[in-house]
This record gives sequence, C-alpha cells and structure tokens, in this order.
Amino acid sequence: MCLSISDSDDEDMSKTDIQSIIESFTSIEQALDYFEIGYDSQFIDEFRTQLIKRFNGYLILDKPEDWFAARRALKNAYCKIQRSRLDKHTRQACRGCTTCQRR
Repeated sequence: MCLSISDSDDEDMSKTDIQSIIESFTSIEQALDYFEIGYDSQFIDEFRTQLIKRFNGYLILDKPEDWFAARRALKNAYCKIQRSRLDKHTRQACRGCTTCQRR
C-alpha cells in the first residue's frame, strides 16, 4: 500500500506540530529561548502576564503555520509591550528589546 501526502496535509501537520510545541511550554522564558529571542529577565519578571496575554492573543488571531510565524508573534508581543512603555511625545528608540527591528 502506498500513501501519498499532499501539500495541504504537510501544512496541517506543520501547524499541529508548532501548536503542540507552544502548548508544551511551561514558562514564557522557554518560548523565548525556543524562538531564539533575546530578553531582559527583569522585563520578563515585571511584564510576564501582559506578554503571555499578548502572545496568546496574536496566536488566536492568526494561527502560526510554522516556526517563523510563531516567532514573529512572540517578537511582536515583546516589542509591543516595550514600545508601549516609551514616552509618546518623543521619538525614542526601543530599549531593552534585544531583537527589535524598529530601532
């Protein structure tokens, strides 16, 4: 018996794999390490709940198809919280966000 796997099956398997990996994390630090995102531990201690909520929100809005999409969601969550702490009336660069592309 020969089984053929179509491209859509590969996509579904990839989505399931990344989602199960994300669900297996027990801390946000594990997710940051897995997605190779540098972070400030003081920042994580202070904003852990906000970061987790924002990351989960991004995952709900747009289910990640692969490692890169999930990484982008986590980076966006981390950066959004960093930028929200900056003074809105000045043009400051993001500080402490070691992977920020908006510097």
